[in-house]
Amino acid sequence: MIGRLSGILLEKNPPQILLDVQGVAYERDVPMSTFYNLPVLHEKVVLHTQLIVREDAHLLYGFSSSEERIAFRQLLKISGVGPKLALSVLSGLSLNDLAIAVANKEAGRLTRIPGVGKKTAERLLLELQGKFVATVPSGAKGAAITHTGDVLNALLALGYSEKESEWAAKQLPAEVGVSDGIRQALKLLSKG
Repeated sequence: MIGRLSGILLEKNPPQILLDVQGVAYERDVPMSTFYNLPVLHEKVVLHTQLIVREDAHLLYGFSSSEERIAFRQLLKISGVGPKLALSVLSGLSLNDLAIAVANKEAGRLTRIPGVGKKTAERLLLELQGKFVATVPSGAKGAAITHTGDVLNALLALGYSEKESEWAAKQLPAEVGVSDGIRQALKLLSKG
């Protein structure tokens, strides 16, 4: 299996790139998180890879980190999730955001990813439970993360964008409860 490729970046056509490795150009699909971190054309790049062999094709996927590739492999193990959907999930959420969404069972956050419906989101939450670890800022408590997730989901349900909702949720003190957090976040959003 091809585990890693190092070469010169020839083309960038989201989500596909063309990588020249000593005269052989490899086409590979990458999640948008990797795509945005790629260097300019004709620069050297190293990507971790996952090769998927099918009857009609050999598909190569690239990732900027081994953690991203591990997450891709975990997603592929889930019934009904193929490479396209796994790339979509990794493009729609960072690994940390995915871990937080799974830990807090935030199906609503997953359903905003193109191709992920309610049933798929619930299956992802069930199958990925305990597979990822979220990076939590020092001093934060697990309950505070859950409350922030609840506040975020409430704001999203009220029609605020994900960017606005995340901004307002981050402004809240760590010890705030859900109902007070929603009130405070709405006040912040009405001022801004």
